Amino acid sequence: MTQLNNLDLDLAQELGDFPEDDLDVVFTPKEFRTLQPSVPEDGVELDSHVKDCVQTYIREWLIVNRKNQGSSDTCSLKNKGSRKDFHKTLQKQTFESETLDSGDATFQAGPQHMPALPEEASRPSLGCSDLELRSLQPDPRLEQLLRHVSAEEFERLNEEARRTNRHPELLALYPSVDEEDAVEIRPVPDCPKEHLGNRILVKLQTLKFDIEIEPLFASIALYDIKERKKISENFHCDLNSDSLRGFLRSHTPSIDLSTQARSAIFSVTYPSPDIYLVIKIEKVLQQGEIGDCAEPYMVLKESDAGKTKEKIEKLKAQAESFCQRLGKYRMPFAWIPISLSNFFNISTLEREIQEAEGLNGKDSSSDKKATLLQARRLSERSFNSDDPASTKTLNTFFKQEGDRLSDEDLFKFLADFKRSSSLQRRIKTLPGTLKVEISPAPENIGYCLTPELLPVKPFSENRNRPLKEILEFPIREVYVPHTIYRNLLYVYPQRLNFANRLASARNITIKIQFMCGEDPSCAMPVIFGKSSGPEFVQEIYTAITYHNKSPDFYEEVKIKLPAKLTEKHHLLFTFYHISCQPKQGASVETLLGYSWLPILLNDRLQTGHYSLPVALDKLPLHYSIHSPEKIPSQTPPIKWVEGHKGVFIVDVQVVSSVHTQDNHLEKFFTLCHSLESQVTFPFRVMDQKITEASLEHELKLSIICLNSSRLEPLVLFLHLVLDKLFQLAVQPMVIAGQTANFSQFAFESVVAIVNSLHNSKELSKDQHGRNCLLASYVYYVFRLPDPQREVVKPGSSAVSTESRYYTFGRTSAVSVGNKLLQSRVISCSNPDITVAQATADEEVKSVMSSKPVDHSSSRMSYYTEGTNDMSGLCASTRPSNKKHFHEELALQMVVSTGIVRETVFKYAWFFFELLIKSMAQYVHNTEKQDNPRRSRFSDRFKDDITTIVGVITSEIAALVVKPPKESEQAENINISLAFFLYDLLSLMDRGFVFKLIKHYCNQLSNKLNSLSTLISMRLEFLRILCSHEHYLSLNLFFMTSASAPASPSPSLSSQNSSSCSSYQDQKITGMFDLSTEYRQQHFLTGLLFTELAAALDADSEGISKVQRKAVSAILSLLSSHDLDPRCSKKEVKIKIAALYLPLVGIILDSLPQLHDFTISDIRSGKGRTGNPEEEQESSSAINQNVALAIAGSQFNIRNSGIPLVSLPYRQSATLGPDTTRNLLICFLWIMKNADQNIIQKWIADLPSMQLNRILDLLFICVSCFEYKGKQSSDKVSTQALQKSRDVKARLEEALLRGEGARGEMMKRCRIPAGNDRSAGINENLRWRKEQTQWRQANERQDKTKAELDQEALISGNLATEANLIILDMQENIIQASFAAECRDNLLGGVLKVLVNSLGYDQSTTYLTHCFATLRALIAKFGDLLFEEEVEQCADLCQRVLHHCSSSIDITRTQACATLYLLMRYSFSSTSNFSRVKMQVTMSLASLVGKSPEFNEEFLRRSLRTILAYAEEDADMQATPFPIQVEELLCNLNGILSDTVKMREFQEDPEMLMDLMYRIAKGYQTSPDLRLTWLQNMAEKHTKRKCYTEAAMCLVHAAALVSEYLSMLEDRNYLPVGSISFQNISSNVLEESAVSDDVLSPDEDGICSGRYFSESGLVGLLEQAAELFSTGGLYETVNEVYKIVIPILEAHRDFRKLTLTHSKLQKAFDSIINKGQKRMFGTYFRVGFYGSKFGDLDEQEFVYKEPAITKLPEISHRLEGFYGQCFGEDVVEVIKDSAPVDKRKLDPNKAYIQITFVEPYFDEYEMKDRVTYFEKNFNICRFMYTTPFTVDGRPRGELHEQYKRNTILTTMHAFPYIKTRLNVIQREEFILTPIEVAIEDMRKKTQELTAATNQEPPDAKMLQMVLQGSVGATVNQGPLEVAQVFLAEIPADPKLYRHHNKLRLCFKEFIMRCGEAVEKNKHLITADQREYHQELKRNYIKLKDSLRPMIERKIPELYKPVQLKVHSIRESFRNHSFRKYDAQTSSQST
Repeated sequence: MTQLNNLDLDLAQELGDFPEDDLDVVFTPKEFRTLQPSVPEDGVELDSHVKDCVQTYIREWLIVNRKNQGSSDTCSLKNKGSRKDFHKTLQKQTFESETLDSGDATFQAGPQHMPALPEEASRPSLGCSDLELRSLQPDPRLEQLLRHVSAEEFERLNEEARRTNRHPELLALYPSVDEEDAVEIRPVPDCPKEHLGNRILVKLQTLKFDIEIEPLFASIALYDIKERKKISENFHCDLNSDSLRGFLRSHTPSIDLSTQARSAIFSVTYPSPDIYLVIKIEKVLQQGEIGDCAEPYMVLKESDAGKTKEKIEKLKAQAESFCQRLGKYRMPFAWIPISLSNFFNISTLEREIQEAEGLNGKDSSSDKKATLLQARRLSERSFNSDDPASTKTLNTFFKQEGDRLSDEDLFKFLADFKRSSSLQRRIKTLPGTLKVEISPAPENIGYCLTPELLPVKPFSENRNRPLKEILEFPIREVYVPHTIYRNLLYVYPQRLNFANRLASARNITIKIQFMCGEDPSCAMPVIFGKSSGPEFVQEIYTAITYHNKSPDFYEEVKIKLPAKLTEKHHLLFTFYHISCQPKQGASVETLLGYSWLPILLNDRLQTGHYSLPVALDKLPLHYSIHSPEKIPSQTPPIKWVEGHKGVFIVDVQVVSSVHTQDNHLEKFFTLCHSLESQVTFPFRVMDQKITEASLEHELKLSIICLNSSRLEPLVLFLHLVLDKLFQLAVQPMVIAGQTANFSQFAFESVVAIVNSLHNSKELSKDQHGRNCLLASYVYYVFRLPDPQREVVKPGSSAVSTESRYYTFGRTSAVSVGNKLLQSRVISCSNPDITVAQATADEEVKSVMSSKPVDHSSSRMSYYTEGTNDMSGLCASTRPSNKKHFHEELALQMVVSTGIVRETVFKYAWFFFELLIKSMAQYVHNTEKQDNPRRSRFSDRFKDDITTIVGVITSEIAALVVKPPKESEQAENINISLAFFLYDLLSLMDRGFVFKLIKHYCNQLSNKLNSLSTLISMRLEFLRILCSHEHYLSLNLFFMTSASAPASPSPSLSSQNSSSCSSYQDQKITGMFDLSTEYRQQHFLTGLLFTELAAALDADSEGISKVQRKAVSAILSLLSSHDLDPRCSKKEVKIKIAALYLPLVGIILDSLPQLHDFTISDIRSGKGRTGNPEEEQESSSAINQNVALAIAGSQFNIRNSGIPLVSLPYRQSATLGPDTTRNLLICFLWIMKNADQNIIQKWIADLPSMQLNRILDLLFICVSCFEYKGKQSSDKVSTQALQKSRDVKARLEEALLRGEGARGEMMKRCRIPAGNDRSAGINENLRWRKEQTQWRQANERQDKTKAELDQEALISGNLATEANLIILDMQENIIQASFAAECRDNLLGGVLKVLVNSLGYDQSTTYLTHCFATLRALIAKFGDLLFEEEVEQCADLCQRVLHHCSSSIDITRTQACATLYLLMRYSFSSTSNFSRVKMQVTMSLASLVGKSPEFNEEFLRRSLRTILAYAEEDADMQATPFPIQVEELLCNLNGILSDTVKMREFQEDPEMLMDLMYRIAKGYQTSPDLRLTWLQNMAEKHTKRKCYTEAAMCLVHAAALVSEYLSMLEDRNYLPVGSISFQNISSNVLEESAVSDDVLSPDEDGICSGRYFSESGLVGLLEQAAELFSTGGLYETVNEVYKIVIPILEAHRDFRKLTLTHSKLQKAFDSIINKGQKRMFGTYFRVGFYGSKFGDLDEQEFVYKEPAITKLPEISHRLEGFYGQCFGEDVVEVIKDSAPVDKRKLDPNKAYIQITFVEPYFDEYEMKDRVTYFEKNFNICRFMYTTPFTVDGRPRGELHEQYKRNTILTTMHAFPYIKTRLNVIQREEFILTPIEVAIEDMRKKTQELTAATNQEPPDAKMLQMVLQGSVGATVNQGPLEVAQVFLAEIPADPKLYRHHNKLRLCFKEFIMRCGEAVEKNKHLITADQREYHQELKRNYIKLKDSLRPMIERKIPELYKPVQLKVHSIRESFRNHSFRKYDAQTSSQST
């Protein structure tokens, strides 16, 4: 192997080399909440179980840490914490989009007066425009622009500028990888700690009644009425004044501070609206019922004077005497409930409860979410936020009822109270005041005591009253292991029945004591005192109910249990009668009897419900060792109340972390302790005797039964149970002379426990499906079992056996310096490398053999590859005295079978973590760090590990193909295995671990067919391994090739130190490929890249998720390097980037699959039709140049765009936008950090095809990293979110449709159960995560401005840096490829990318550099640019011009310089300036038309600047160039003037279109510009959804192009010019104005746009056809294609022909299907009157509005708009359509007259216009009707009703390129009343005919028309018309003809009525028969009435008389009746 050069050596060592040991065993002291940990009382000899418990609770945590954890691993989590000030280091980037002030950027509301439109938008004369420009002040110029600098120098300066001030870490700017994929994040489990629910602070502020006469005492507790359970212990407090407290002085020996608390913290784990805070109030016992004692409180008030005062004084004195005498007895008095439902926000409760079930499972907790609800969770969310500390004031107390004191009664009361919140009807109330403040408990409270009265941190001494924490009794189990010593007993006396007892027992109290013996002095002071008294007391008395022989009690006695309990401990109950009346000499107490309860029964704590008998006499000796029910008969016999019946009911509960309360656990612990300590056999366990012989059997039995214990106690004592089991696993036991081996039983028991904890629905898991309790145990609690003591039971001798582990001798590994490093280098990488190696390091040797080592004696049956046999291992039995835990555990894992084995592998993570932790401790304890890693662990152990990994891999392969549940499990096992190997890399020989990794990969490949699953599995596996902090060293990154181009790099295959350059080139190309050599050297990275390549290559189902995983794995790796301080040096970065070079190759290969960010919506699907052609196009090369897309590039005459990549791409699924973005950022990262020399060399060798690929890739990068602005700075996450929500919806949809049992389950519970990682269908974890993510996204509005600014700052920097990297790459391409003289088609590609980048919102930083590069390009390749890249040049002009109008000075300066240079070079290189002039002019025209927001003021200033350049350019003064520039600029200035006008009409679409129309007309002589403006108009129309007009604009444009083409060459398949377009629209002829004398098409620069070509023509027409189709004019689509088809045929373009014909078919189908349902425009005549309108005054227009526009709509629109212009009160709409008399109008107002008009056709036209379409297309005449009478009224009687018909003719035919047209002619004619009647009758007849002949028939319609025709009551109906006009023959012969016409009309009318009645007969249903008869009767009646009139003819008309034409009355001009005459003649009879 070659020597590593020094640089590499230093780097390697600096990168942490391989620290010999990564793992550190740390003892961390436990955090206790209290000042002192809770421990048992001193001075007592504890039994071993208690000792163990206490030991477990107070010993330190043992944590195995990674020393270098911080280096890379945590960084990969993008630890924002450490980077919170990161944004402060960033420079603010300036973006145009954010500097625009709303003021100058957007046009303000409409102008205050209507500006005049120029008659013809003629160009302003040169002089005036010139003056206007020169008056401006030019911007500062770039000084060096006109200097002579060589191109190379120019490039060098640019590069220097670009390289300065760059951000070193690209990925620090990139949003962090989605955590969903971040499997390598192993959540640190929560530290086990005491469970606290939601904590509520309750402060008692006031408690008083209307009169204060005696001390009162309160006890407060929480009750859950739904669960009927008391859920907290009592809190005793009182608010008595000192004087009242003085009444009791004789009864209180001392008052401890801890009893003076008035505030308490209650804890609620399961909040619910049914929780009540109940305050019970007691007073000192006095004579009388509760009601009697409460009487004064109800009637007296303190404020009352006089007598009342006396009464109160008297009562006070009375109370004082009672207190002195009976002060230690209490009586119940009152109580008051407070509902806490308002304090728990019920809306959040549901969620709270679900989350609370995190401690009760039901919901898996995410990685960092605590298993339990922290105390503050409630305070943050469940409390009503508006009022966090709420003070309740209540004024009524309920009196206690003496016979209803039990908890049962209380729950009944509370349930009633909840229903009606008033118990007044049933219970008496007392007036008083109670003030309680209830609030969420703060985090740190200064002066607080635990339930055991231990002070809590932080503890301040100076407070006078402490707070008390009140112990909770949760309603359900809380699964949190014990972590503190707690040992409390609660005694609840409940009922006593002395009903049949002697009379003296009436006022009964019970004295309760905890005794440690039978002597009265043995009462222990362990009972917690109540308020204002001692902390601990020896006895406590229950409250007394007056004169009640069978009282209920509600007392709670809290006792601190001694740690060591014996048989003598018992509870003693003494019953007394208390006499309230003082009698002479009689004592207060009268003894009634005794009862007792032993605390232990068979060494086990007694708890539960007891009915105890009461003994009347003094108790006999030794009573306490028996229970009172089973006491043996005594002499003398004991007297019992009611003959030994259980008359006293008591309940005893314990809250203890010492007493397990579970038989199985109890037995297990007892037996374990019997082994450890010397016990005498036989001994008793519960009710069983254990002899020495049966001990082993019983212990094994108890181990097996452990898992049968209840889950709660098992969890509570989990730490201790596991410790004991692990102790048994390695502890050699000798029982009765025999060695007992419990390891297998212990192991199986552990497995069973692990299984039941994982399977329990109640317990939470983390994101990898690991049970949180076990994870915490392994992480914090587990430690190696104590160094073994040989435990030999008496009577046996130690048996020593021979060692089973045998290690063979090794040569000691001595290697120094370089050699050591080299050996390490090899040993930690791929096992397959074969190299001759000098050192004899064992570790290396094992790697060298290319085959895996197979120990023949091992239990490895999995691998058949190896033949090398390293024998020499002799197997013998294991020594009993030398068990190592890790070896034992591995052995047990290997030898387990059946269900145990299955479970072990299912929850392998637990055993793996145990193994790792025990190995780390073993290494730590035996101080083997100095040993070579290979000899740390025995070979047998290594074999076991190999076997385990092999088996687990098979297990994964087997599970992964099963249904989702199992495959998820496989994923989790896979992740556990990866973490295991990850940890092993830090402990074992790395070569060994690599071998395991290799086996894993091979084995999975052999077993799995499904590609996506296979890749997914291996990816997650590798991703975890690659997150190792020494990942770089493990990958030998410092051995990457070509560290410096001069000397070839040291590689394992080349021994050469110098080599020829061809070899060098070959090497460089090779560096970008994923070669076998690479994979051998860089093992893990090689594997990762292989997976990525496979994922991108695959096309199977579900692969996109895998692709996302693969890409994000690599991205997170790169991020970790960027954030790793060890990698910040440039040289190191270069080395690391070299490691990733093969990724470039992979990315380039996947180019066709990338998501294309450049495609607009139309291409990517919205307008997508499902035809193969388009599909093909979208999936082939990316982003075809837009022009080519339009033109269909096969026959583009001037196709100078570079042909896009033509490699035969494979077809694969495209990647999602997020995956693509991640992949591209990786590409940019490599390009940024790699050695630029290497990159340039690589580019120089690439074939142009590959270079084009790189350019395509850069093109996509530009769009991908576009800056999205402040608002959407986190668009990415919301997109991703939206996506995941869609996925979720689809998934749920699929599941709920009921695919099998899963569907059923989903229906039952919408929250899926289980704790799945993101695998398979059940994406439960993701869904929940997604909800939180959604919450975050929704909370975006709540982000502070600072946060939004910070996000924008970072994303701005990212956009800038990404674009600069792209720019660097383009520079590299230019330099490398042009050096190699292969520049022919690259320039276009580079330009394309540059121009594309200018089209996005870019920062000034980037623009400065981009323009510099452009200038260098122009200087270097001007000729090429202007000759061959015409289209690119045009685009470039437009983009640069756009930036000339920028509001930012720097950008403007740069853009002006670039534009000037462009002109200058185009002039000097080819004197081809005219083309650039044309392009600039067109660009400006297009810019003006399209972007309303650009600023012409800035653009003018830029024009002035360019003029200044021209004037200052000394070299050019001699040429005509400056004059031409000036001419051009004046022209541009003229165009800008149009813009200003357009700006004014921004709000008025019609005016705007008129203006654009005129501008376009002004360019009649300049086809290119006219075309541009027509396109601008089309775009505006499309925005307004006027598709027909937009299409017309394009048709005009096409006609323009065809005129030009026909001049150029005569091709018979091309249209002859605009004449060919006549069928599409008669208006098109105006385009033929351009003729030869105006311009010659050959003149340079004219008609040079991309559309002036055959393909451009086809493109325009195809777009027009699409728009016509969208607008519903399907007939026109056909006409358009008639022109297109011959061209396509001539080009033999059959694919396009197929497409065209399919579109035609669609158009014809639409005509057939839609029929009469098609909607065309609606037309209105609009007249403007009033001087305010300026040009518009007295103008009439016809407006075309969308179909079904009503008159009020257009009226509202116009009135609104002009109202805004002139003021609402000025504008008036004239409501009628009568002619307007200007003289009658108010000159200060603006009048608008709007009339609905209909298309009007002459008779002869109607013959041609048959279809509905024809009647609505190509129309220019419209008619409206105005009714009037001679006397001026609009309406009158039939005989006086006239009508005026007005016909308007417009300038052009609709549809046109505008939506309003001027009226150029109007004609009117008047109809006399009889003519009106004729018209009406004709209309009616037509309606009847239509209704009768309708197909299919419509009965309703027919009946409606019939009813209107024959109905008897129709006003002005047919009958009336006939009676008015036909009753008699007119006197005036001129009217004869009309009379006859009307008669004939009626004749036809009545005939049609008959037909309709007949038709109706066939259509009616049975229930309409009568209606039909009625119609028929009416018809006959009408017929009869009309007959005489119809049949009477005018005889004169039927004489052969010749009437002269001009004798007809004047008012009827001939043509006015053409229509009617024609119709009548055809219909007359």
